[in-house]
Amino acid sequence: MSDSPTIVAVVPAAGIGSRMQADRPKQYLKLGNKTVLEHTLSALATHPRIARVIVAVSRNDPYFDTLPLAHSDWLIRVEGGTERADSVFNALQYVDDDEWALVHDAARPCVTHMDIDSLLEVVQWPDVKGGILATPVRDTMKRAQAGSLPLHVAHTECREDLWHALTPQLFPASLLKNSLREALNANIRITDEASAIEWAGYRVALIDSNPANIKITRPADMPLAAFYLNQQDTVCE
Repeated sequence: MSDSPTIVAVVPAAGIGSRMQADRPKQYLKLGNKTVLEHTLSALATHPRIARVIVAVSRNDPYFDTLPLAHSDWLIRVEGGTERADSVFNALQYVDDDEWALVHDAARPCVTHMDIDSLLEVVQWPDVKGGILATPVRDTMKRAQAGSLPLHVAHTECREDLWHALTPQLFPASLLKNSLREALNANIRITDEASAIEWAGYRVALIDSNPANIKITRPADMPLAAFYLNQQDTVCE
């Protein structure tokens, strides 16, 4: 629609990903002939509603400039911060206040355009200030006893109304900038963009996501992500 705001994708990619036990950050591991980060950035850049993509990488990152898409005209590189929230805040300085920021994990290469389409619908919803992709909790949830060795169950959590927060997460850029700034200044622990918006007192919509939108955190996630990407390619052929 002609009155729809401009959408700018923001990708924090300054993390190390130590749980992968690899020789480089997980976003630079190969899935087929591309890195995880290349798959992620390409999925965003090829969406027709996304005007440009901003990626935040660490100052001394030796890998990013070697990527074929590193100097694409749709891509802006900025310096990442110590924490995710710092990287996102730095990237938001390149997003105009009247635009919307769609923040997506670098290690979620399997996001689909269909899911992004669903998320973008929240722009037209007057009673919320943005939304996130998420999936309802389906498994029984256990709370571990803090400090126990060996680790054991403290109690079972009720899974009713619990959701796994995923990305992308979509908010008005000016609201997200202000919420992140105020939360960081107040030393509030920000685990995702929605937590800053929630802390500021605004409602965030939950948009049911395709479960294939996994985040790569451990070695076993790599073949699963490769499978999902292959499935997507097969469907598009």
